[in-house]
Amino acid sequence: MKRVVVLVSGSGRNLQALLDHAAAGTLQASIVGVLSNRADAYALERARLAKVPAICLPHQNYPERADFDRALADAVSALAPDIVLMAGFMRVLGDAFLERFAGRMLNIHPSLLPRHPGLRTHDRVLEAGDSEHGATVHFVTPELDGGPRIIQGKFRVPAQHTAAMLAEKLMTEIELRIYPQAVAWFARGELGLEAGRVKFRGVPLDAPLSLQDLEDPFR
Repeated sequence: MKRVVVLVSGSGRNLQALLDHAAAGTLQASIVGVLSNRADAYALERARLAKVPAICLPHQNYPERADFDRALADAVSALAPDIVLMAGFMRVLGDAFLERFAGRMLNIHPSLLPRHPGLRTHDRVLEAGDSEHGATVHFVTPELDGGPRIIQGKFRVPAQHTAAMLAEKLMTEIELRIYPQAVAWFARGELGLEAGRVKFRGVPLDAPLSLQDLEDPFR
């Protein structure tokens, strides 16, 4: 069974979905550690309740970004992960960290990448007048939110929705479904990164997978 480490900074709703699927056996992987740069991240409490090691490395304790990256990489490596997940981890990691776990790192981003990388995605969707909004699971590469895309889920932007309403709709209807599914595929060896392209069940993807590709436990 693949070993998974999750990096978090906030409340950890995506983490909770991963923990629940791991407990149910549908993730087909074991979450062996949760690490955060924030001591007040509720995600750490979620890990403790699930009896998963919860580790805090406050980035403020490290004078240089590279020092924090090195300490985090060492803490992650100590858990011997096969897969490293970013789930609301609000730090940009340097190239040295990413190279250390290249091909093993996934992230979920709250937009239909390549549209709206970075922060404030829900506000930017409304400001741009986008007709659709969604989330993307992608491999992590040095380009911010620019790694090869694995799966996207989307919906029509409802009239009169605020950014907060969009964020909640996206989390409950899309994110909590597509991230565990992508991790399950990865854990089973059905997903990989080769020559900068996503391969799914041995075939390079020309476009990200979608909600229609979800298996029953993740629908």
